[in-house]
Amino acid sequence: MEIYILRHGIAESRGGIEDAERALVPEGKKKLRAVLRIAAEAGVEPDVILTSPLRRAVETAELAAEVLGYRGEILRTDALLPERSPLDVWEEIREHEDKGQVLVSGHEPQLSHLAAVLLGSPSVQIDLKKGSLLRIDVDAPSRQPQGVLRWYLTPSLALARSNA
Repeated sequence: MEIYILRHGIAESRGGIEDAERALVPEGKKKLRAVLRIAAEAGVEPDVILTSPLRRAVETAELAAEVLGYRGEILRTDALLPERSPLDVWEEIREHEDKGQVLVSGHEPQLSHLAAVLLGSPSVQIDLKKGSLLRIDVDAPSRQPQGVLRWYLTPSLALARSNA
């Protein structure tokens, strides 16, 4: 199983807006598109997309679906709320064990903790930038995952490539 972890793009600042309603800003969408175009070139074609129900994550998942050509339903799950455990997300992913590619859209610090858990090293620290995408392959969706990091793409790398 290929698991793609996508942190939401740059969103509106917290001032005066309820956190759950913060939308992506144009710069955040631009950076996400750059990352997702490269992901599409690399063969990312999710079989399922899971997202946090918060607006910025949903908008990120919708943009991913558009750029990656995903035609299925985007599944909102409370397991991807920022305060939830990465193990809750893993259990949600395991429900789709028959899928080859699963993309999750959510928040920090949960997603970097999820990546560490998937890599079998919960104490590892990963600096997952806004709009970044990483791929972790997991052989068998067991209770204790043991994955391999295949790649990590940041918006700055994606934009540097598109400007080259």
